[in-house]
Amino acid sequence: MSRRDPAREAALECIDAVDAEGGYANLVMPRILAAHRLSGRDAAFATELAYGALRMHGLYDAVIGSAAGRPIGKVDPEVRRVLWLGVHQLLGMRVATHAAVSETVSLARARVGVGPSKFVNAVLRRVSEVSRDAWIARVAPGSGRDAVALQQSHPAWVAAELDRALSADGRAGQLESLLVSDNEPARVALVARPGLVDREALVASAPGAVPGTLAPTAVVLAEGGDPGSLAEVRDRRAAVQDEGSQVVAAALVAAAPMASGERWIDLCAGPGGKAALLGAHAALGGATVDALELHPHRARLVEDSVKAIPQGTVSVSVGDGTVWGEPGSYDRVLLDAPCTGLGALRRRPEARWRKDPSDVPALQQLQAQLLDRALALVRPGGLVAYITCSPLLGETRDIVSTARGATVLDAREAVATVTGTDVDGWGRGPHVQLWTHAHGTDSMFLALLRRDGT
Repeated sequence: MSRRDPAREAALECIDAVDAEGGYANLVMPRILAAHRLSGRDAAFATELAYGALRMHGLYDAVIGSAAGRPIGKVDPEVRRVLWLGVHQLLGMRVATHAAVSETVSLARARVGVGPSKFVNAVLRRVSEVSRDAWIARVAPGSGRDAVALQQSHPAWVAAELDRALSADGRAGQLESLLVSDNEPARVALVARPGLVDREALVASAPGAVPGTLAPTAVVLAEGGDPGSLAEVRDRRAAVQDEGSQVVAAALVAAAPMASGERWIDLCAGPGGKAALLGAHAALGGATVDALELHPHRARLVEDSVKAIPQGTVSVSVGDGTVWGEPGSYDRVLLDAPCTGLGALRRRPEARWRKDPSDVPALQQLQAQLLDRALALVRPGGLVAYITCSPLLGETRDIVSTARGATVLDAREAVATVTGTDVDGWGRGPHVQLWTHAHGTDSMFLALLRRDGT
């Protein structure tokens, strides 16, 4: 390039790391931004460029293939990734056409050579000739489910499963709204851990922050706000945590009065956000929490997350939740089960492209095993919260329907207690399904079960 453009270079490095090397955007991007010494608007531009291209490349591949006059599979992968950046600037961002084309061509020349950069130039100029709406009408015409999936850059199978889940929750016809919401970057939410920091004090310490709308512990940062700059986050009295995650974890606490001496367990605790929130509540009420994590490196993240919780409240262990512990030894169990993560697509731009229908059966088997163990671990009359950040029926209602020896409670009541809203506002029941497009959170599922017996 005749001159460096660090923001676009950083965006391409992120896309390369994710698409070619299997990295995760939220993990690699901070390191890349630091290496390029980007902050403020430049960092925001690079992040939106990379994340947007990763989210939308299903649609952009169709556009590129049409503009190039060849199947997308015939385009060199490295050139294709550069084109994603250019097309996103043209169709998904407010970047002037000449800048989007010329800067991307310069980037291509430096990365893949003069010859491929001429191809990039030709394709982008063709893309720039018509609007986004015109391209959508050309490559994804119609209003059927598969057309809407391509228009909003979701795999067809994901759109089909989300459509089924919406219909089961009384939200038939809302698929497009949900997919649109999946493509909108999530605002950063913090949790003010009870007993460790007051929410109003946390709002006051973060310029432009406002209280959350659902969780009484939630604070939403202003756009561009840096959670790492806050002392409360650095010392773990507060942390980044989606509002939906805060609500469903707190619902286990709100579902029944707490007695001093209760034992709780977070059965799949990594990376530790829900364990820390439970620990904060437990410390206030004289309970204790065991935080179990299968993977040692994630257990270390849990230890870091809970370090501000009063000593002796939370114990972190490495172990397998399908076989852990003595039956009947806990009063409450939180099971945030491993899942496809298809309810958190705003935060994980690559996730929709990394899951396949063949992934679901193995997850379902694990989810059922973990729920069986959770119900074995809890005493008769004790509570289990089954949570996923996927709304897929096969990972939510279908799993809960297999539970034996337990009564499914109306989770709406506990959620209403947490949020201070009317029970009827939480759907048909007895499960609660938060939806990205309806509640502004990750799409979180919650079922509350009470083990039968006395």
